[in-house]
Amino acid sequence: MGPRATPLPHPGLLVFQPVRRRHCAVCHRGPLPLLVMEDGAPRCLDCADLGHLVFLPRGDTALTRRAREESGLSAVVVRFDRRASRYERQGVLVEEAALARAEQRCLADADARRRRRARDARRRAAQDARFAEAFAAEIRRLFPGCPAGRARDIAGHASVRGSGRVGRSAAGRALTEGAVTSAVVASVRHLDTPYDRLLMSGVPRHEARRRITAAVEAVLRGWRTAPDRCA
Repeated sequence: MGPRATPLPHPGLLVFQPVRRRHCAVCHRGPLPLLVMEDGAPRCLDCADLGHLVFLPRGDTALTRRAREESGLSAVVVRFDRRASRYERQGVLVEEAALARAEQRCLADADARRRRRARDARRRAAQDARFAEAFAAEIRRLFPGCPAGRARDIAGHASVRGSGRVGRSAAGRALTEGAVTSAVVASVRHLDTPYDRLLMSGVPRHEARRRITAAVEAVLRGWRTAPDRCA
């Protein structure tokens, strides 16, 4: 094995993962998991003065980059892929202390990302709370007889982020009358009529809706015109 047949993937210090059994030409230890080629002969890492380095497999780009930045001495580890007829990068050798420092830097970044996600979550929660309040206020404007607590419940249910419900639609976010009314109707249908029981008993959805239409309209009429009766 050697660098003679195929162009190597990196111009710096290279260490090879041999594809066949090799022994060190100096100390004769082997088979070698990693070796360096010097003057056409394999050397183990100790004989090549690289035995103090530790192997970092490829896969974490940020950790690899920082480990090499922190390490005074490093080497790229490659292995020959016979099917592709080229050397493939397997990882790097770096100083152990450098790897530890690089890991700390990556952990600090991970902590920063967690803090940012927490800030974003708080910001979204505040936005969602303001929107739910606005939705509930619009319900009360359109249906002044709707109890305040019920309006808040309807708004909260309809506006859950990622739910796909009417409150998260474009019309819902714009607080259009149609979207707000649809949310109120859905709540009344499920909570104030036997609609769910009809569905569970096997009544087709359209037939179940037809049967409870009058009950829904009665509740909506009361909420529109008789606040005292629904308070």
